[in-house]
Parts: sequence; structure tokens; C-alpha cells
Amino acid sequence: MKSLVRWGATLGLIGSTLLSTVFVGNLPVLALTEQQVKEKLDSVPVYLITNSQGLPLSRPLPDAQNGQKPTGSVTGVYLSRQEAQSFIKELQNAKAKDPKMEEVVKSLQVTAVPLGVIYQQLQQSKNQPNRLLFAFKPVDTEVKGAMDLLRQSGQQVKEFKSVPVFAVRFSPEQGYVPIQLKADNQQLIPLFLSKQDAQGLLTQVKPKFPKADIQVIDVDGVIKTLQDKNDNWLSQVVLVPSPESREYIKTLPREGNKPAAAPAPGGNKPAAAPAPGGNKPAATPKRP
Repeated sequence: MKSLVRWGATLGLIGSTLLSTVFVGNLPVLALTEQQVKEKLDSVPVYLITNSQGLPLSRPLPDAQNGQKPTGSVTGVYLSRQEAQSFIKELQNAKAKDPKMEEVVKSLQVTAVPLGVIYQQLQQSKNQPNRLLFAFKPVDTEVKGAMDLLRQSGQQVKEFKSVPVFAVRFSPEQGYVPIQLKADNQQLIPLFLSKQDAQGLLTQVKPKFPKADIQVIDVDGVIKTLQDKNDNWLSQVVLVPSPESREYIKTLPREGNKPAAAPAPGGNKPAAAPAPGGNKPAATPKRP
């Protein structure tokens, strides 16, 4: 969990303050390595339901259409700690449990891990027949928000089968809006797990860029773009977890038992809004 702790102060600043737009320079960069992709994903905590030994609660995969018995298993990965806790309560309150299952249910707990750990596990086990698969459980309100935005853009959608990610653009034809943190002058391109956070940034840039909007991307598209593309702006992408998860990160023990330094009020440096186009859209929205 150290990777989540390291991101705590930065993510708290992004979540609490509207940030100014800056120009992202054309810096030369190579394609991201697998480790760099993992590190970007590490900023987002996800939540597993585990037993007292820390093993994920899983179930066998269903039979294939040809009747062949599968050998792997699947476990749920929640984007909301509260929703994971609610599922445990449902299991504990269910009636007609056999005694063995009742003992198992009593020991269930919610365990947070960085999203990068899930990504790493999938990469390492992708050729193993008995591997553990992960079924992501996005937050219902975020899925609804994503579908609303897609419908507003003219798309006909009945469901959204992935985890939605929200990016603020200067316009549908132009690049993403970057931000700058005053603490270290670091320039970042935020991809939000919360529509509310994206709406906050959109509200700031809308007066100067009336065509600015929120693009809906799925997390699978984000990961594939980070893996496959070598566009220079990808090194500046940061995934911003939801407000709920940022609050959870604040509760984690700090390295060396020292709390992370809290950013000063107004800790981001205002900058003149540039001409847009310093980055290009990464992934197209999933069209269920």
C-alpha cells in the first residue's frame, strides 16, 4: 500500500482545488514500460473481498458453451469500499446458509490493493490455465453518469460494461486539459474516476473554452493506450481516484509513521490558458 500513500498528498490537492490549465510541451518520450503503466495504475485503490488469510473470495468460472469445464476462477474487484462492505453485509444477513459457509462469511473483510497490482497479476498469469480473473464492479452512480454523457453526445447506449473514466477536453476535436501543481510545478493530465471531479475542472475551463466537454473513456481503453502508444503526453497522465477513495487513502499509515505534508491552501499555480491541442485523445469510448 506504500504506492497509495505516496500519492495521498498529490491526489488530495487535485480533489480539493480547481486547477489551472497549462501547456504541455513537446518533450521526447518513449513508450511506457510495463512497470510505468503499473505505477500509473497504482494511484487508484480497488477493493477485494478476502477471508481471514487475505485470500480473495472467488467462484469457479461457468462452463463454456461447448460444455468444457473451465479451470480458472473469478473474484470481484470493487471501485467503492462502501459497496464492497455492503456486499459482505448482504452475505452475512442471508438466510439458509450451511454451517461451513456461515463460518467463511463471518471472516470476510474488505482489502484494498492498488489497481496496478491487479494489472500486474493479470499480466503475469495471462498464459496460465488456472489463473484468477477479476470482474470489476464500477460504482453505479458513475456508470449512470457516463451513460448520461454518452447519450448527450448522441450515442445510443443501453449499458456500460467497463469502469468509466472521465477526461476534460478543450473541445471534442482537440486535446485534453492539463493541470499544474504549484508544489513542484509538475504538469499532469488528469483522468478522473469520478464524474463530479471532471465536472469541477470543466467548470473552470468552460468560460475560456466554451466548447470544452467531458469525454467518457473505459479503463480498458486507458490501459491499452498506455501500453501501446508512445505519444509524449502519456507520461504526464495521472489517474485520479474518487473522493471516497481519496478519503480512504488519507487514513493509511504514512511511511515512517509521519503524516504526509498537507498542501497549503491555493497550492496550485495559476497559469495563462494556452491555445489547445497540446495532447490528443487517447482512447475511444466503449460503445456497448
